[in-house]
Amino acid sequence: GLPVCIGGFHVSGCLSMLKDLPPDLKQAQDMGISFFAGEAEDCRFDEVIADGYAGKLKPVYDHVKNTPNIAGAPILPGEPIKKTVNGYTSFDLGRGCPFECSFCTIINVQGRKSRFRTADDLEAIIRENATIGANRFFLTDDNFARNKNWRDFTDRLTKLRTEGFSLSLTIQVDTLAHRIDGFIDACIDAGVGHIFIGLESINADSLESVNKRQNRIEEYREMFLAWKRHPVFITCGYIIGFPTDTKQSVAADIAILKRHLPIDGLYLNYLTPLPGSADHKALYEAGVWMDPDMNRYDLNHRVSHHAVMSDTEWEEAYREAHAAFYTWEHMETIFKRMAALGSNKKFMTVKNLFAFREAPRLEGISALEAGVVRIRRRTQRRPGLPVENPLIFYPKFAAVSAVRLFKGFLTYMRLHRILKRTLKNPGRFEYTDEAIATDTRPDDDVLLTETRVTDRARKRMDKTKAA
Repeated sequence: GLPVCIGGFHVSGCLSMLKDLPPDLKQAQDMGISFFAGEAEDCRFDEVIADGYAGKLKPVYDHVKNTPNIAGAPILPGEPIKKTVNGYTSFDLGRGCPFECSFCTIINVQGRKSRFRTADDLEAIIRENATIGANRFFLTDDNFARNKNWRDFTDRLTKLRTEGFSLSLTIQVDTLAHRIDGFIDACIDAGVGHIFIGLESINADSLESVNKRQNRIEEYREMFLAWKRHPVFITCGYIIGFPTDTKQSVAADIAILKRHLPIDGLYLNYLTPLPGSADHKALYEAGVWMDPDMNRYDLNHRVSHHAVMSDTEWEEAYREAHAAFYTWEHMETIFKRMAALGSNKKFMTVKNLFAFREAPRLEGISALEAGVVRIRRRTQRRPGLPVENPLIFYPKFAAVSAVRLFKGFLTYMRLHRILKRTLKNPGRFEYTDEAIATDTRPDDDVLLTETRVTDRARKRMDKTKAA
């Protein structure tokens, strides 16, 4: 009996890319649910509130093609942030992306044209959050390095730090950010300590297949070492399931990545046809099977079939890639690299390795969706599933939670012991390996000779190198 309107990337992406609505959205419309496509700034949501109050919601509020100005736009207020455990919050300083990756939804929902907040907006965000003790931020710009105002933003953040504001930022950048003169140093001065990079693959042919041509594997090691001159934790997004991937090739690629690149955390995803992406449109229009349950489109569940691997092989490749990267041996190597490079990100390294390793292993979800304790409510289940008897639900919930907490505690303590052992080693500053060695010219051809590269990709790289 209540008016309902839904939006977000699912709705916006489908309305933006598809000629007709998929079955789940048609079902929602049949139930009387309205759709809001696009972004809500510039007072666009006022119309929805007024129409809902009057009981006259329109079937669709479509703003996808008319992206709003975000300078001076509101941000998340402080009250909800007070309820977080660690005073962590997020904001954006820009939207839109110039690249054209086929698996990405941003370019088809937020557009290819970039829009920005102002440095005054940024300062207001920092000061408002400081009043409630929040000083740790995830900057949700898909690519802060392509924000034309990055210098104004980093200068303002640096100024705030000199005034006594304690700031810690996580940012997302592309693999070419190290080429921007002064960018890395400015980010560090501004309080950036955690970098997220959409690496996606170490195979040029895989990157070519999804139009991610801005990722140049011949520059990967140079790029990472440029960031590693500073105390930063680097997390990379990495996709399993490109058309040429096999179970064996994925395992080999992970081994190469571990040996040659100084990556601290690996965020593994299935190649997922997210609604709003070119990949989703191609599969949908071709009538290819995709999982109808949108709850599974979280990047850590398989929702389509693979061109080469069976469903079982693809799932095994994903799980085994995760297990291979987060071995105790390799996590100790990550600590050794951290110590040798003089990084002060000791607690961050322990915390992040714990989260990235344990969330998929214990909960079957990514670290970005997990917490220390997962809260489940007995009466809240997906449509069609029965509500469990309390005599069954609560004992099971308590037992499962206790087992997972215990296993997680053991992992956390073991990581602490590794850190302690690493820091006590008198020769820790002399440690080196192929990933962090800087005394010789990096072997540009390592990733080219040990991974699969098509003639087309190699010609592109040779052309770029010559230029």
